[in-house]
Amino acid sequence: MQNTSHKPRRRWHIAVFLAPAVLVYTAIMIFPLFNTLRLALYSESDQIRQFVGLANFETLFSNPNWSEQFWNALGNNFWFFFVHMLVQNPIGVALAAILSHPRLRFAALYRTAIFVPTILSFVIVGFAWKLILSPIWGITPDLLDAIGLKWLFTPWLGKEDYALTTLALISVWQFVGIPMMLIYAALLSIPEEVIEAGEVDGITGMAAFWKIKLPLILPSIGIISILTFVGNFNAFDLIYTTQGALAGPDFSTDILGTFMYRTFFGFQLQLGDPHMGSAIATAMFAIILIGVCIYLFGIQTRLRRYQF
Repeated sequence: MQNTSHKPRRRWHIAVFLAPAVLVYTAIMIFPLFNTLRLALYSESDQIRQFVGLANFETLFSNPNWSEQFWNALGNNFWFFFVHMLVQNPIGVALAAILSHPRLRFAALYRTAIFVPTILSFVIVGFAWKLILSPIWGITPDLLDAIGLKWLFTPWLGKEDYALTTLALISVWQFVGIPMMLIYAALLSIPEEVIEAGEVDGITGMAAFWKIKLPLILPSIGIISILTFVGNFNAFDLIYTTQGALAGPDFSTDILGTFMYRTFFGFQLQLGDPHMGSAIATAMFAIILIGVCIYLFGIQTRLRRYQF
């Protein structure tokens, strides 16, 4: 009797095609990550590197010379993130819902106009808004004066109470196109049969969005929330461009990215310390990892509730 069993074919071509991408990703992401973790466990004295374990983290969290700056930067990072969650993502969902309406004219033009700032350089955006909001040569005072609201103007980027929120709103303006396009794609993927079934039951207009569309796009909103969290805790460019490495005024816009930059590379009279800088970078990685894991655990718990 002929043996019809066959050994499973080894698909070596998959490994061949994946190898270049894996090598590049390892070289520019994995290796620097582990090297940063390694540097955080060492300290240098008189040009001699010594293993100190977790002493750098103890210094970062408990030494007043370091902890005050770290907790200030962490708090600013959370506020920067909350502004995006409370302003950017709801606006992105609202714009996607409006632009997905089949009877809206010039929808493609509106989508393009809203998405264009996303592809602009941080340097261009930072300097442009710094000029726009300048109390000396900016156009904002004249625009507010033209509508009788000049009394509302204040040098927002120059005041400690407003600078960070102003930068967060500038970032919202630049990146609101990303959640808009992701939600827009999710809305278009909803089967027409579902919408038509709702219309048969009398669910139309805003009711259709709240009762039918919104529950179906919640997974996309969850992904956007994760991207927002990771992106905002990796933020650096906009604040560095507008406020410099010192993140003024008086460190009111300092976030973990700028704090790590000053520590690792040094700035003005501050000498660079790669080991403490690596400790800050490791803390940033741990915060992002813990945040993402908590969110994924929440999603898994929620899915279990719907299992029968």
